[in-house]
Amino acid sequence: MKKMTFFVLRCMLCVMLLTGCGASEEQIRETDASGENIRIGFSFDSFVIERWQKDRDIFVSTAKEYGAEVNVQNANGDLEEQISQIEYLIEKQVDVIVIVGIDSDGLSDVVTKAKSKGIKVIAYDRLIKNANVDLYISFDNEQVGTLMGEALAAEELPNKKVLMLAGPTSDHNVSQIETGFRNVMDANGIEIVDVMYADGWKAELASEYVNNHISQMENIDAIMCGNDMLATNVIRTLAENRLAGKIKIVGQDADLEACQRIVEGTQVMTVYKPVEKLAQKAAEYACQMALSTPVSQNLENGKYRTIFDGTYDVPCVVLEPISVNADNMKEVIIDSGFHFEEDVYLNVRR
Repeated sequence: MKKMTFFVLRCMLCVMLLTGCGASEEQIRETDASGENIRIGFSFDSFVIERWQKDRDIFVSTAKEYGAEVNVQNANGDLEEQISQIEYLIEKQVDVIVIVGIDSDGLSDVVTKAKSKGIKVIAYDRLIKNANVDLYISFDNEQVGTLMGEALAAEELPNKKVLMLAGPTSDHNVSQIETGFRNVMDANGIEIVDVMYADGWKAELASEYVNNHISQMENIDAIMCGNDMLATNVIRTLAENRLAGKIKIVGQDADLEACQRIVEGTQVMTVYKPVEKLAQKAAEYACQMALSTPVSQNLENGKYRTIFDGTYDVPCVVLEPISVNADNMKEVIIDSGFHFEEDVYLNVRR
């Protein structure tokens, strides 16, 4: 009887889709009441980057509200391990696999395998190239680079020289961020003196670079760090050489330490990406896709967007990032509940 109820509800949903309606939260929960849970696999690059833990917790919590079970896998930065874990999720016959890819070029085969088994695939935050995923959901990464560049350009850099310590080239977002940043630098006549790409987002590579080029730092006005974790290591190294605060630093992800540094004056800005909204939307879409609801009918304001993955145009949802500095810290970070006020201003006398 449970299986029959589940079948009837699926048929009802299909009829609603033909009339242009998507599966609502109530309908998904009603389907779950039939005893057939939605099963989602979530494969993470790693949890080294602070924000991924937030993404995981919010996604799992939201999916559970829809009655879905989430199997979380952590590849610890190992591409072969991530492929193995995705293959495990395929064997488990989950309905949807969500992936934070380690290498944008290295997962196309296993994604194709998942899709051949009728499993929907969502590329979360990082595009998977040449894979024809069912959905790519992220932030406007070129705009992230633009916001970083604009923050530095506003500092009126005396020598007009900046250094880029970016993330790995295997992360598709890095090239998009670099495009936005370079456009602003070119428009303001600011020279990018060198670029270093931190393999695997290893923050120690950024600090090693600064240590190895410390004599050149005297002529550098600013450093664009690929994320706040890299910025943390860079600023510590600069502090050891009495350069903290003299060289302007920008980053992204709004890590707590970065927010503390901004109000203390040793970091200019960070880019806040409302991961709560991203994770919630991804969980919602995953549950709807498990019920074969077309993604195009569930995008904000009815808009249907695509992005070229190198071979295919794939559906995408792109959220807007926000530039955060000392002036709007309370409005953006604290009022949203992303960090507590007492934590952000821990080292600041107010």
